[in-house]
Amino acid sequence: MSYSENDSSSTSSIRLESWLQRERTMDTENKKGCERPPHDGVSFAESQDLSLLEAEAELNFIHVWFKTKKNAQAHHTSNYKDSNNEKETIDVLRRGQAFTLFLKTNRHLQNQDHVRLQFLSGLDYSYMVVELSLVPSSSSQGWHLKRIKQSDAKREVKIIITSPPDAMVGKYKLCMKRDGSRSIMSKEFFIIFNPWCAEDTVFMPNEEDRAEHVLNDTGYIYMGFAKQIKEKPWTFGQFEKHILHCCFSLLTHLQPRELQSPVLVSRSICTMMCAVNNGVLVGNWSGDYSNGTAPYVWTSSVPILQQHYVTGLPVCFGQCWVFSGILTTALRAVGIPARSVTNFESAHDTGKNLTVDIYLDDSGQTIGDLTKDSVWNFHVWADAWMKRPDLPQGNDGWQVLDSTPQEISDGGFRAGPAPLSAIRQGNVLLKYDTKFIFTEVNGDKLIWLVKQDQGRDKNTLIAVETMSIGKNISTKMVGQNRRQDITSEYKYPEGSPEERKAMERASGRLHPGEDQPGSPSTDSSLRVSVIECSVEIGHPIILTLVLERKTATPQTVNISCYLNLQTYTGKKKKGLGIIRKSQKITNQESQVTLTMDTNSYIHNLGMVDDELVIKGFIITEIAGSRERVATEVTLCFLYQGFHIEMPSTGKVHQELLLICKLKNTLPIPLTNMRFSVESLGIVTTESLDQGTLPPGQSLQFEMRCIPMRTGPRKIIVRFTSREVKEVHVEKMVLITD
Repeated sequence: MSYSENDSSSTSSIRLESWLQRERTMDTENKKGCERPPHDGVSFAESQDLSLLEAEAELNFIHVWFKTKKNAQAHHTSNYKDSNNEKETIDVLRRGQAFTLFLKTNRHLQNQDHVRLQFLSGLDYSYMVVELSLVPSSSSQGWHLKRIKQSDAKREVKIIITSPPDAMVGKYKLCMKRDGSRSIMSKEFFIIFNPWCAEDTVFMPNEEDRAEHVLNDTGYIYMGFAKQIKEKPWTFGQFEKHILHCCFSLLTHLQPRELQSPVLVSRSICTMMCAVNNGVLVGNWSGDYSNGTAPYVWTSSVPILQQHYVTGLPVCFGQCWVFSGILTTALRAVGIPARSVTNFESAHDTGKNLTVDIYLDDSGQTIGDLTKDSVWNFHVWADAWMKRPDLPQGNDGWQVLDSTPQEISDGGFRAGPAPLSAIRQGNVLLKYDTKFIFTEVNGDKLIWLVKQDQGRDKNTLIAVETMSIGKNISTKMVGQNRRQDITSEYKYPEGSPEERKAMERASGRLHPGEDQPGSPSTDSSLRVSVIECSVEIGHPIILTLVLERKTATPQTVNISCYLNLQTYTGKKKKGLGIIRKSQKITNQESQVTLTMDTNSYIHNLGMVDDELVIKGFIITEIAGSRERVATEVTLCFLYQGFHIEMPSTGKVHQELLLICKLKNTLPIPLTNMRFSVESLGIVTTESLDQGTLPPGQSLQFEMRCIPMRTGPRKIIVRFTSREVKEVHVEKMVLITD
């Protein structure tokens, strides 16, 4: 059958319209961020005609999308949740690694099309990081592009991009451009640091370490005392909704080049965790938390960072372990390996002279006007893993970062990153803030006796403690829910030649030619230590002193002990009084008992919301010799009246029943009682407020939780009240499918 030219033109127009309609339909079906969209086939005859039409058509971009699931699996980012839909995965890519995307056009690409890919970042995506040509292979500024040959049956171009291992981290968009054509923009995506890339400065070679310090979204934070360490389960939640957005929203003040460096990014994140620096969390050590959440209530970084991101306002309140928790979360979220670290008996050296100087009067009471330094029962910060190309060789690896607002560093409350290797060696002049952190873990404690001499204060050094600062430095063990002691990573063994050499190196570099405090002027023949480290609430305070001498000659010792209630930071809340005693001793080793009545402290326990401890100094003098020695004592409170009953096994996603039993063993009521369940891998269905329990009365009630993960799980039930703080009972439960 013959046909006219008009018939041919008409048929071509119909086919063109059919082709355009198909494109519109496919474009409607294709949603942003999805995998490759469906494609309707065409007949051989249609394809020949359409090829001619395509060759003549102007190139238009229809859609650009990432191979989301494949990229996420390769980049270990599958768990990052979308801010708008928690069931969706956002595009998070690690630098120094290839990723795949697709471009759909209205026709096949031709050599003369000159398509360009622009990677945009910064505020309103106004900064062009790099531009790449969409040719079979192109490179620029360390970025590489490979274009896979376009299929004859489809107008989709597969593109493989490899970012450089020092690419700036942050939020990006990809813009496809061609002169004379409408450009097309991708949806938002992120580029973060890459501990799996050997050329990235955060590279961590061990897979188990990466699983713990990058991918694990739960862990423990350690608190309490060197002789009684408590563990607090903590949800870091670095992959949760809004967390990554929050982290990068805090870094908008950094320049593109600064966003390439984990040293500068981590220091900036550390700064912005603190509200004093216009950041996330308000620190509060007053004991009054009526205008916010008490620090001890938090068990997760997630609600804190989410609240700040949504409201743009500082979150109330936190103390050191909460600052460590959110900092660890933020570092892991942007791809920097991190761990939460607790230092027990942590020095706060305000004088920055590598010593903690304590000034006492004759009774053993601290003289507040002179004593500016303090020793915290514990202090928590974060370590971040990275190379330090800005420092001499040997300073790569773990770096201390501390967001707790203690001291100002370069205009902001922060500390670090400071290399553990420099801290261990005493190289305190290396940046950042190494001197301050060195003293926290390895300072010497100097105890001075202040007496009046001809109308003026005379300071006599009566004790130098070189082994009392920096005890049981702790973090969660890799791959296990256990505490690991990492003190040896921070310093040499106490009293060893290497440890003393590090102290001498630190002192010498800070004060060249200056004499350092040594031992007390008198070669003391007397040593004093205290056996007890705790007191059961409701019972008298009993201190057993061990006196060691070089002689067995009978002597009389005069003992003065001043005790007070303090917070964990060493802040005095209430003086309890002085104990004085004289006793004749006849052996080289003797014991002396000091006691203080229960009423000295029992009615003061509810004066603040914080957990309190008993601290004080004991001054011992050999009568008639003018020889004095001093030591510090710390007593934590124990409470024996709380118990729980629960099964030893359970099923995932099935409710566990806990029976809680509490007896008030105190002579005063327990008020504002609160009970909560804490664990890793559970959903807590309730926390209970139980009001007031009179003296001698008992209480029994039920609590429930739902395990979400299999394996052995440690369940912690925590009890707190106005009078008794932070009492917890632990039980192990095996959870199976």
